[in-house]
Amino acid sequence: MKFLDELKWRGLVKDVTDLENLEKRLESSTTVYCGFDPTADSLHVGHLQQIILLRRYQNEGHKPIALCGGFTGMIGDPRPTTERKLLTHEEVLHNAECIKKQLAHFLSFEGDNAAIMENNNNWLGDMNLLDYLRDYGKLFNIAYMLQKDTIKTRLESGISYTEFSYTILQALDWLHLYKNYNCEVQIGGSDQWGNLTTGIELIRKAVGEEAKVFGITSPLITKSDGSKFGKSEGKNIWLDVERTNAYEFYQFWVNTPDADIVDYLKRLSMKSVDEINDLEKDLNEHPEERKAQKSLAEELTLLVHGEEGLARALKITDTFFKGNIMDLTPSEIKQGLSDAVKTEINNNTSIIDALVLADICKSKGEARKLIAQGSVSVNGNKVNEIDYNLTVDEAIDKEFTIVKKGKKNYYIFTFK
Repeated sequence: MKFLDELKWRGLVKDVTDLENLEKRLESSTTVYCGFDPTADSLHVGHLQQIILLRRYQNEGHKPIALCGGFTGMIGDPRPTTERKLLTHEEVLHNAECIKKQLAHFLSFEGDNAAIMENNNNWLGDMNLLDYLRDYGKLFNIAYMLQKDTIKTRLESGISYTEFSYTILQALDWLHLYKNYNCEVQIGGSDQWGNLTTGIELIRKAVGEEAKVFGITSPLITKSDGSKFGKSEGKNIWLDVERTNAYEFYQFWVNTPDADIVDYLKRLSMKSVDEINDLEKDLNEHPEERKAQKSLAEELTLLVHGEEGLARALKITDTFFKGNIMDLTPSEIKQGLSDAVKTEINNNTSIIDALVLADICKSKGEARKLIAQGSVSVNGNKVNEIDYNLTVDEAIDKEFTIVKKGKKNYYIFTFK
């Protein structure tokens, strides 16, 4: 299967300029770039598709360029409905530096097709307004720009000249990369199609018809239930290991619905077509085993968090579902229960009062009944006495106590 055919099979091709010639061009090494806006100091799992796409191109022998928008990030790609909040130049440059370090984990910087990291502040930052208007603004027709979806959809609600100009600035990026690195291909999500074609138009006008460049987009990842991909319990799943720990990251993928997992495997896994087909077959025959979900969770956790992070995620997962929570370190317990309900209590609070205070039970009578059934554990040990008290001395690290209701409902108590 040819490379582009495999990308199609994986659902990674939506719009392409000059498909026939692109297929021929990809038969030999070329340079491919993708841009990342530093609107935060970390990328999240929604960016993984494009990051891993750069990795796929590199594995095929092409040279990838990961571009951080240290200049364009001060404007931001227009949203469908509202203007973005403007960041300061210092904030954007800080974010770009953080993202640059993250991207370095996914690409190889050795060999003939070693990856390149760039920041468009290096060339756009020195451009003055007059040069911008005379040398580039005159090459763009207003009617042409108004046809771009990102602009067209904002005309009724209103769009500032600042965001209106974003597509030209992104086109300047590609022109710079074409002139300096002979970058012939730009990739991006389907929402970037207008920006890609603007770049092609600029290169054609600035360099000449002999310049052959290609744009290719991939569909944005969606969830079958209509909810937004990349969030868990309303929180972003970040690629920054300090923002989203290895256990949370692993669990995000393990909890992927059956209806979505094959699509995610195709788009995000580096596994072969045959391996993914085997996992799909196993999913259909033994869905309860969740092999497809576990396979993707392990692969991506290893990629983002490394071997140590994956080992920690697997240990916490196994302990919470099968073992004794006290076999984990306090740090591991906190990671595993980062989303658990937390309640502050006084030292020497009775277990009955604690259960009611945390709304684990609606009444003291219900709390007594739960304890009598053997359904309450404190720090891994079943509680049988209704007069049991929670104390600082018996707390983990003298800091917090874990109460478990039933088989998998955990609650954290801290002391005033």
